[in-house]
Amino acid sequence: MISLDLMPPLMFGGLVIFLLIGFPAAFSLCAVGLFFGFLSIEMGFFPEAFLGNLPLRVFGILSNDLLLAIPFFTLMGAILERCGLAEDLLEGTGQLFGKVPGGLAYAVIIVGAVLGAITGTVAASVIAMGMISLPIMMRYGYDMRIATGVIAASGTITQLIPPSLVLIVLGDQLGKSVGDMYAGAIGPSILQILLFMGFIAVVSIVAPHKVPPLPPEALEPRTWRLYWRVARGMVPSIVLIFLVLGTIFMGLATPTEAGAMGAMGAVVLAMINRRFTWGLLREAMGNTARITAMVIFILIGATVFSLVFQGVDGGHWIEHLLSHLPGGQTGFLIFVNIFIFFLAFFLDFFEIAFIVVPLLAPVASKLDINLVWFGVLLCINLQTSFMHPPFGFALFYLRSIAPKEVLTKDIYLGAIPWLFLQLALVAVVIFWPESVTYWLSSGPTVDPSTVRIDVPLPEPPADDAVPIFR
Repeated sequence: MISLDLMPPLMFGGLVIFLLIGFPAAFSLCAVGLFFGFLSIEMGFFPEAFLGNLPLRVFGILSNDLLLAIPFFTLMGAILERCGLAEDLLEGTGQLFGKVPGGLAYAVIIVGAVLGAITGTVAASVIAMGMISLPIMMRYGYDMRIATGVIAASGTITQLIPPSLVLIVLGDQLGKSVGDMYAGAIGPSILQILLFMGFIAVVSIVAPHKVPPLPPEALEPRTWRLYWRVARGMVPSIVLIFLVLGTIFMGLATPTEAGAMGAMGAVVLAMINRRFTWGLLREAMGNTARITAMVIFILIGATVFSLVFQGVDGGHWIEHLLSHLPGGQTGFLIFVNIFIFFLAFFLDFFEIAFIVVPLLAPVASKLDINLVWFGVLLCINLQTSFMHPPFGFALFYLRSIAPKEVLTKDIYLGAIPWLFLQLALVAVVIFWPESVTYWLSSGPTVDPSTVRIDVPLPEPPADDAVPIFR
């Protein structure tokens, strides 16, 4: 006889087994949720009518306007990946920084941040920068592990810099506005870029032979043509960034509307660069449809699992496990981030966001943790899932376009320092929450105890008043 107390750990364990076997996450979630749902009805843990909430939750997902931002931003990134913008940015910026040791690495970090702010996809950033900058770095004597590491790491900045898809999903799961999530990510994004550039600065001082400057014959004269090339790549990017993010921060557009404008802006940029074709648009739309379908199916599977999990008091089980950790807020955040880090070895960021985050959010709220801070912190941690095996997609993307002489071992070993830099940022944000909350608009604050509402009493009718009804 199974007791109610055993159902939550059995559900969680069953899901882990399905995922380790390699069964698709969306169908694993549905299968485990429905199996334990029917078992719970049979055992009398909740009535049949409880599962009647399931269709309402599914229709709620499909009618969620916020989730429309995902296909719009995905389409924008898929178009920009092929429009030649990265080439202009990397070539021009590489020339500007080429004189100093580590100049090409600085250029990759800066362009990775810009591409992250206009594409929102790791694949677009890593593939574009890898194809353009890796051969140049190899030609001029860069250490192979430094070169591959900086390209992969700079591509993952996309996960944190708005308009990150991860922030959209986390905002939806935490019940926070995407605008607040984007604003909260500004500080950590800047810190991430500074950490990466600081690492290259240290390498250029300690081991300058690993990041040599470009030789004089490879540098273009600093005439107006060079600055024009940089401006031609930067100015349209800045305009598109304002179109997407500025309208959200100013309250002029919702994330969905901003995503639609961004997709249209990507088409215009592709036309300006003379790269737009109907084949390009069709390929980008196909890629968008695949990603969107994957997200929706995972989300539907997650809602099946979470409905049954909550029905067997799984929320109380999680709360009991995590709310009594030593260290209060800090202890909880450290434990959760270690848990998420190792979970990312087996699950991708969508699966973690849809499965795990809804279980953690109530505990974080009970511990009086700002959920925007919590969400941005998890987003920083989820960057690491792109940088370590077996699902280090940034490393796979780089391997797919790297020359044969680049060893897979060098790609994996080159990612290690950058992985530690990302974890260092996690620690910084845990102990310095103002790096996130400073950028949030607190709005006017009112002390409820000082509020006084005076309601005037109605005047008594005059003695000679004529009654309306007799």
